[in-house]
Amino acid sequence: MKMIIAIINNAKSEAVSDALLAANFRVTRLATTGSLLRDGSTTLMIGAERSLVEDVLAIIRAQIPPHAEKKQATLYVLNVKNFNRV
Repeated sequence: MKMIIAIINNAKSEAVSDALLAANFRVTRLATTGSLLRDGSTTLMIGAERSLVEDVLAIIRAQIPPHAEKKQATLYVLNVKNFNRV
């Protein structure tokens, strides 16, 4: 299991969330502030099986223009040792 943390510009966060949900991925949205993107941002947390990580990343990248003047997202992929849904 992997945890993908995507810090996304607010202008793109809804499109990314909608695309992930349409592909049946669960998404947790957090309103965030900080200096990574220096603008309003939203942090998305997506849990995915190791084999689906590239699918998630492709969905995120498809919603962000490839040649944007400034970066629109920062992505982290972390190992998850334990996952439980209560």
